[in-house]
Amino acid sequence: MKLAILTPQLPYPPQQGTTIRNFNIIKHLAPHHDITLICFSTTDELAAAEPLRAFCKRIEIAPYPSRSMIKRAWTTLTSPMPDMGLRLKSKAMHDLVERVMREEKFDVVQVEGIEMARYWNLDVRNWKLDNAPNQTIQPPTSNLQSPTSNFQFPIFIFDDHNAEYVLQKTAYESDACLPKRWHAALYSLIQWKKLERYEHSVCLRANHIVACSDTDANAIRALQAVGGQRSAVRIIPNGVDTGFFVPSDKVCAKPLADLSMVYAGKMDFRPNIDAMTWFCSDILPRIRAEIPLAHVVIVGQKPAPRIEALKQQLGVEVTGWVPDTRPYVADAAVYIVPLRMGSGTRLKVLEAMAMGKAIVSTSRGVEGIELVPGRDALIADTPAEFARTVIDLLHDPVRCRELGRNARDLVVNKYDWRTIIPQFESLYR
Repeated sequence: MKLAILTPQLPYPPQQGTTIRNFNIIKHLAPHHDITLICFSTTDELAAAEPLRAFCKRIEIAPYPSRSMIKRAWTTLTSPMPDMGLRLKSKAMHDLVERVMREEKFDVVQVEGIEMARYWNLDVRNWKLDNAPNQTIQPPTSNLQSPTSNFQFPIFIFDDHNAEYVLQKTAYESDACLPKRWHAALYSLIQWKKLERYEHSVCLRANHIVACSDTDANAIRALQAVGGQRSAVRIIPNGVDTGFFVPSDKVCAKPLADLSMVYAGKMDFRPNIDAMTWFCSDILPRIRAEIPLAHVVIVGQKPAPRIEALKQQLGVEVTGWVPDTRPYVADAAVYIVPLRMGSGTRLKVLEAMAMGKAIVSTSRGVEGIELVPGRDALIADTPAEFARTVIDLLHDPVRCRELGRNARDLVVNKYDWRTIIPQFESLYR
């Protein structure tokens, strides 16, 4: 088939959630389909992306749009559009999509993530999502002839990486409990309500919607039920390269590795910031009270000021960007996932499972992964429970190895990209 895939950034190098999913979708579809990639990027980024260029028949890029904090604050208060709907607003991209659609006829257009949804409307010139976020329209049919253009529209698949309104809803619920975070809670409350309307509108225009988990699929269906119209929702989870992320039995040189915990993620992402500030303030002191040399390593690019400040705390290391997270994960006795907000399926958790790590997580941290608590990972949702679970594991390396083996077996059998990508092909057919 001829596929056009729209992504919010060049999916290379695949170092964080969106780029990892997008890169692997393209990589594993490329042997059987002609792929045109349309994304935001720079010419320098594209020049360095040789593996990605080898998978794509054609790559078209537009420059990243700029948006000042003042404009962002103003639109938060005045626009009916959510922040995510305006984040990548660009006339250059709008014109690029329209030009490519006129030059080639595609079987499928697949939009990756809600930021790019604005660039695929039934009529990209006459229907402006900005002006009508609540407009009710009929779900599209395939090969619909536009009344104002000379091309036919292909099947439109919307890959909704997260149920975005749920992410903001959980952020609001978490921050509303802390007076010093009330400003963030207000922002999330506003975005939550806007996203409910916007995400609903986007879903109505898709022939098919892809969700990463049962939880997200049910959240999307709940949105659609309100309007009385719905598009089909297919669950295609995130995956992992189980040949790249493998258990490591090498003896590491790191001191006290058997008392080490690790968390990896993009550290300017709000759920990750909340997770690690909560862990370091409410959980780590309880662990160190019983195991004074226990420590945590926070691995990930672009650490926010609240994360950088954690360096001052005993038992906390913040690495910033690293070329490869695997040595840091391999060196740790326990992989922690203290997430309290967000949605979707965490790729970093799947990577840790593939590496055979013992995992302690909140219920939300492993949402969307079909694991058995107590067999594949341990679940704890309160600071006291989380701390006790980690302490017990740090004292029990045999139990750590058992959990790690079970986690590895699960992802090899169910979450390898080679198993997941054929589900997209089934959807296309």
